[in-house]
Amino acid sequence: MKAIFYLNALALFLFISSSVNAQGYQLVWADEFTNGISSDWNFEVGDIGVSNKELEYYRKENASVENGALVITAKHEDFGGKNYTSARMNTNGKKSFKYGKIEARIKLPAFSGSWPAFWMLGDNIWTDGWPNCGEIDIMEQVNTENHIFGTIHWNGGAGHTSYGNNSGAFNVTDYNVYTIEWDVSSIKWYLNGNLYSTASILNGANNTAAFHNKFFILLNLAVGGAWPGYNIDNNAFPAKMYVDYVRVYQVAPCTTVSIPNVVQAENYCDMNGIQLEASSDIAAGQNVGYVDAGDWMAYKITVPKTGEYAVQYRVSSNSAGASLRLETLGGAKVYGSMNVPNTGGWQNWQTLTHNVQLTAGTQDIAIATSTGGFNINWMDFSSTVGISETEVAMIKIYPNPLLDMLTVNSLQQLSGISIYDAAGRLVYEQKNPGNNFSINVQDFPNGYYTVVTSGDDFHKTLSLIK
Repeated sequence: MKAIFYLNALALFLFISSSVNAQGYQLVWADEFTNGISSDWNFEVGDIGVSNKELEYYRKENASVENGALVITAKHEDFGGKNYTSARMNTNGKKSFKYGKIEARIKLPAFSGSWPAFWMLGDNIWTDGWPNCGEIDIMEQVNTENHIFGTIHWNGGAGHTSYGNNSGAFNVTDYNVYTIEWDVSSIKWYLNGNLYSTASILNGANNTAAFHNKFFILLNLAVGGAWPGYNIDNNAFPAKMYVDYVRVYQVAPCTTVSIPNVVQAENYCDMNGIQLEASSDIAAGQNVGYVDAGDWMAYKITVPKTGEYAVQYRVSSNSAGASLRLETLGGAKVYGSMNVPNTGGWQNWQTLTHNVQLTAGTQDIAIATSTGGFNINWMDFSSTVGISETEVAMIKIYPNPLLDMLTVNSLQQLSGISIYDAAGRLVYEQKNPGNNFSINVQDFPNGYYTVVTSGDDFHKTLSLIK
């Protein structure tokens, strides 16, 4: 909350309004303030807000817990040469985070002269200084304004640069949830689960490399300053800022997929604009839905050897003109693209296939679009080297629908077979089963199944019903 002026960095940021996307976050740290204030917090003492010309003296004694909530109390009292006291606390040196979903449920006082904030600073502030360390303001509110600001500050190459948006009107004196979702590509601000601002930091664009380091968390309630001004409502004291909880979630470590293999669309490592929904496709689970222009999802893929690969996409669409691209993350290299037809409904699924040349090694491969309007359930990467399309096509499974035994016939020796139920759970697996064999499926419940067969240089997915 050091800076007051909001400068637009042209061609860097995008303002979007939508709801929070599913991400697969897991809780990694929290303070619920149920039994007091945890030892993960430091209390700053003194005239800490001098750079903002604040009027308060910060004291640990102004922070307490009431009914399971942290309370930061601003008081009109003389202390340390100041006319007001309050509290400012941080997790510096104890809890720092790089990327994740950081949120708090907070109730604000909102009076003339108030300046509450929930924010973050880069760990390197003590060596590189501000604004070089970067600052992420998750929530700031001043005076009696009925909106909050979400802002970042950094050194844009010629000194201090900032970007911020306000949330629009709401009741700031109620409990509300203030959130950022921060990853390798962007920082997004949410109010009660609704997205109201996005800043791009992909590849350190416009000198935003500072936001790819660890940051610690701060909470404080300032009185007066260069932003709220000095018309202080002394009748508002003691003024209280309530914090029900602070929570930090991070995405589980990304799984690298070696191909040939099926890649479920929802198991992305990074994304932009993506939403998930329940799928009615065979081996249902979830699919990526509502893919619009500019959306993308990235996966960490290990390509065993350079060569040609067939890529299948399980897609659905209720509109015409959509297309998708297979590319490296960021689009530096496009492997291939294809049109997505109108399949007759958002849950009417169709499989598209094209061949692409992939380079050996582990890489971030993305599905992107400039003309959206489709859903995608999975991708199937199969090598076309060492086995003909006729031989792949000659992998047969029967009967279908299933009875008590499943028979598999293949011209090639199979190195593995796996069967997944409609929820995507593995229900059967066998290594090196041969090329002609049977599987007892008598105990399989009725429903849809996906059979994944693999050889040394190929991969094929088939669907079953029992």
